[in-house]
Amino acid sequence: MDIVLKSKIAREIKDYSAIALGLACYAFGWVTFMLPYQISTGGVPGISALIYYVTGIEIQVSYFAINTIFMAFALKILGPKFCIKTLYAIFMLTFFLWLFQWLLKDDAGNLPLLLGEGQEFMACVVGASLLGLGIGFVFIHDGSTGGTDIIAWIVNKYKDVSLGRLIMYADIFIIASCYFVFHDWKRVLFGFCVLFIMSAVIDYVVNSNRQSVQFLIFSKKHEMIADTINNKFHRGVTLLDGTGWYSKQSIKVVVVLAKKNQSTEIFRMVRDIDENAFISQSNVVGVYGRGFDKLKVKG
Repeated sequence: MDIVLKSKIAREIKDYSAIALGLACYAFGWVTFMLPYQISTGGVPGISALIYYVTGIEIQVSYFAINTIFMAFALKILGPKFCIKTLYAIFMLTFFLWLFQWLLKDDAGNLPLLLGEGQEFMACVVGASLLGLGIGFVFIHDGSTGGTDIIAWIVNKYKDVSLGRLIMYADIFIIASCYFVFHDWKRVLFGFCVLFIMSAVIDYVVNSNRQSVQFLIFSKKHEMIADTINNKFHRGVTLLDGTGWYSKQSIKVVVVLAKKNQSTEIFRMVRDIDENAFISQSNVVGVYGRGFDKLKVKG
């Protein structure tokens, strides 16, 4: 089998496994903190939660039914390429929502209040954090949970309206609908708190994953350092010609772009090879290309 094909298969397996892990975290947040304390938020899970509070129909049933309708339109309008990972995410989230409820419900069919009575706000904070962590993990592996995202993509295809604005309008409408279920503005405020905290956590997770650093390494053992970075860290290396102005001697400068979480290992590797090496590390705003973020340019 071709090496490139093997690499693509391994990357896909990693993505689908990571999406499943993120969705498990998301479902756990819903079942353990949101549903027992009757808290809702935006998106299709928010709609499904409202249906659950009113009718008792389990959240995964209405979630799957609503997304099935949305996906039927998406397949026709957006094409199958858009839908593959979304379909996978819908099935996996439906499964995890069912699984955690099955594990946690007591004999009477009630979910436990893990934080105790009257702890709706703490449940809101902890639950939203888990939701944001899970969705952030899904996003960094190019996944989607479907729902209102699908409607936004469909509308965006025909109308020049931003996706973020469409999703925001949908979420505001869904959260505001809590008032007609509970007749309590506190529940509406909880919903907006969840949305705010979840968005902040998603941004943190996604942006942390994209942080990269640049190394300038000055060393007489530049060849060994460059080979080790290539072979061990699988990062490209560029050698620049430099001249020390004090010594007037020529020297090679090793230039490396790497993920921030690889910084410590690279420092240790350079120290092991050459204790006298001079290293400069700086954060970079964005790195685009093979091994980093995809270059996306409009027009």
